[in-house]
Amino acid sequence: MSVEFIGMIQQRKVSETHLAQGPAIDVDYVRQFAQAHENAGFDRILVPHSSVSPDATLTIAYAASVTSRVHFMLAHRPGFVAPTLAARQLATLDHFSGGRLAVHFISGGSDTDQRRDGDFLTHDERYARTDEYLQILKRVWTEEKPFDHTGRFYRFEQAHSEIKPRQQPHVPIYFGGASAAALEVAGKHADVYALWGESQQQVKELIERVRGEAAKHGRSVRFSVSFRPILADTEKAAWARAEHILEATRRLRAEQGVAAGGPLQSEGARRLLAASGDGVRADDRLWTAVAKEIGGRSNSTALVGTPEQVAQTLAEYHALGVTTFLIRGFDPLEDAVDYGRVLIPATRELTSRLTASKAVSKAA
Repeated sequence: MSVEFIGMIQQRKVSETHLAQGPAIDVDYVRQFAQAHENAGFDRILVPHSSVSPDATLTIAYAASVTSRVHFMLAHRPGFVAPTLAARQLATLDHFSGGRLAVHFISGGSDTDQRRDGDFLTHDERYARTDEYLQILKRVWTEEKPFDHTGRFYRFEQAHSEIKPRQQPHVPIYFGGASAAALEVAGKHADVYALWGESQQQVKELIERVRGEAAKHGRSVRFSVSFRPILADTEKAAWARAEHILEATRRLRAEQGVAAGGPLQSEGARRLLAASGDGVRADDRLWTAVAKEIGGRSNSTALVGTPEQVAQTLAEYHALGVTTFLIRGFDPLEDAVDYGRVLIPATRELTSRLTASKAVSKAA
């Protein structure tokens, strides 16, 4: 399958190396950010979610209105909106965006963040709730007649929606989480399973586990991996840039009074920090120094090198079964533009050529 690229936009300029300034929403920046991704050749744009950030659903509604081709991925946490209402909201957004919506369901890896919105379920209970939530969503999206539901977390009578997703049978479902509880849900519901930027061996192992869970339900799943490419014209310059990013991250955190690392809960974060063992490099290009500095939060591992070298590494992940790459930079808008110049087209050309060569060899 051809490779897909996903970027990420936020409502104002902020990253590990850029302190958020000004109002929480910069409308002009969101417009420029979304259009930059579309012009750079990204297939889809993620809008993330946290318990303190501007609403991601409304951000996508705006970003879709100022773009025409690029698709979107909404980060959505089950549990804060009734699934019957969420089904109608998401189906409506799918229509108003022109069928450009996907949803990444995030059960929640931080008790602290969940509790800000009043969610006090345990880790495994959250995944059990997500399982039931997705079952209801898909029924509302696909069934023509009203239905009753009585479950562990939800009870409805005559649930029904006049609005169905524009995309059939429903909007694409992305899903993440590396714990045993998460993998069970992924096998039942995910169209695309999303990993953070782990080593090739870790990715291969997790792909096999998710495929095993999906096989129990007669399903197949595609796979996405997230990276923070750090590019330069030479490999030496790229590594120098990486060290500058690490220094800037440490300086900004010190200015804010934030200690290195921090409490970890999610299995994905633990796996991410284990990617390079006691060091900060794994394989040839995977760099985990920033991830270790911030405690494994978010997709914070980098691939470092020239655009051609990083494209080669992405092609190696593609050969393992990865079809989608979520890439974003530490200079968010500027890096998105830069990725479109060489990295995205070079990766597409290389993976296409390798796929064709493999098909020829198999036929022979």
